[in-house]
Amino acid sequence: MDPILLLKALILGLVEGFTEFLPISSTGHLILAGDLLDFNDDRGKLFEIVIQSGAILAVVWEYRTRIGAVLGGALHDRGAQRFLLNLLVAFLPLAVLGLLFGKAIKAHLFNPIAVATTFILGAFVILWAEKRQHRIRFESVDELGVVDAFKLGLAQALALIPGTSRSGATIIGGLFFGLSRKAATEFSFFLAIPTLGAATVYQLYKERHLLAFDDVGMWAVGFVAAFVSAFLCVRWLLRYISSHDFTVFAWYRIVFGLVVLVTAHFGLVDWSHG
Repeated sequence: MDPILLLKALILGLVEGFTEFLPISSTGHLILAGDLLDFNDDRGKLFEIVIQSGAILAVVWEYRTRIGAVLGGALHDRGAQRFLLNLLVAFLPLAVLGLLFGKAIKAHLFNPIAVATTFILGAFVILWAEKRQHRIRFESVDELGVVDAFKLGLAQALALIPGTSRSGATIIGGLFFGLSRKAATEFSFFLAIPTLGAATVYQLYKERHLLAFDDVGMWAVGFVAAFVSAFLCVRWLLRYISSHDFTVFAWYRIVFGLVVLVTAHFGLVDWSHG
């Protein structure tokens, strides 16, 4: 296996893991990183799908006790049944809209300049959410009803626009809908499991003609890198939000987006392949 290719796999795996659950858009970062590493062809896009499963596994491992209890009580425990129903209801908006409009969105918005612009616009939404009075109605994900879950699903659907951030849309949407920061963040984690899981399986099936045994080493490196970095990120974020808000992520988005736009405008970096 080409060591340069393995290095690219490692870098992209780390990018996926460290950005998937932060409100800064993993898709946007992967588009930009893939462009810089010249790994944004069909093979590279399939690779991004594969390593996503590493980030999913990190959440499953972190919450393995809770997930096991929910699955174990799915047939007889009303709390577990409500939790699973909420995840299903929240998952549906993005799934349906993705099937209807995903192809058109990829054709027109999956490019670095569009991503950078969305980075900046999303930052102002985060700043607005943190500036307004935050009235907490739900301290825990267990307090959510079906209607609340559907609202969070609609917020997550905004992540179809690359650069928005799936986790960011869900978390900030949760703040607007009255969830505590911990509840909004944890619901985003749990919702990532069916959302990213279904997307991964669907895309792997669609792109199965690109699957090649020679790429297993590259996938393994990216998968492990994504799992480890996502696991560390999830644990860090839970500690961080116990005493901080999300403002720092907004400023990061603004700076990062401006760097891309400025380098593109002055021709310092060729972003034309994204």
